[in-house]
Amino acid sequence: MQRSSLLKVPNCWGFIDGTIRPICRPSVEQEDYYSGHKRVHCVKYQSVVTPDGITVSELGAFEGRKHDAGMFRESGFYQQLEAKARLPNGNNFVIYGDQAYGIRELLLCPFPGHGINEDQQNFNTSMSTLRVAVEWSFSKLVAEFAFLDFKKNQKLLLQNVEAMYKTATILTNCHSCLYGNQTSTFFNIEPVPLEIYLNVNNNN
Repeated sequence: MQRSSLLKVPNCWGFIDGTIRPICRPSVEQEDYYSGHKRVHCVKYQSVVTPDGITVSELGAFEGRKHDAGMFRESGFYQQLEAKARLPNGNNFVIYGDQAYGIRELLLCPFPGHGINEDQQNFNTSMSTLRVAVEWSFSKLVAEFAFLDFKKNQKLLLQNVEAMYKTATILTNCHSCLYGNQTSTFFNIEPVPLEIYLNVNNNN
């Protein structure tokens, strides 16, 4: 049985999360790139991962001081969802994220922790387990490209840090198309073939 059948929301197609990548302390605008929560200078990306372990959207880089909700508003991603995820029958596709994003018609989040009933708690537990499984995709990227995890090599003013990270994401997706990944194994959903992911037209 596919793990996707365990989803409490069968029309949920992806999981959204913010990813923090530490950088070398910049010589200018240090406060903008400092995350007080993580106590590190960093850039952040907003990623959406599907149950086959493929990162299908990655927006950023954002300054390290920004919260997930701020990145979400600034990215305009919800407007893209409204253009693509609405269906004529009203059974719209949705994504799932943590409470920082806030519940919306096309974006679900956990029920608040106080005063919830058993069904709501079961929903939270089930979706949390699946969301953690999707986060393995973030770990795979750094495992394949370890230099991204060495913050002294991530010099914002001297290197195109954003381009390096996004290129690594595409190449990690390619690797997953060829060999699978921990997330796709968990959900028992194979990633698309590489030629489809790269949109290769064999007739050309």
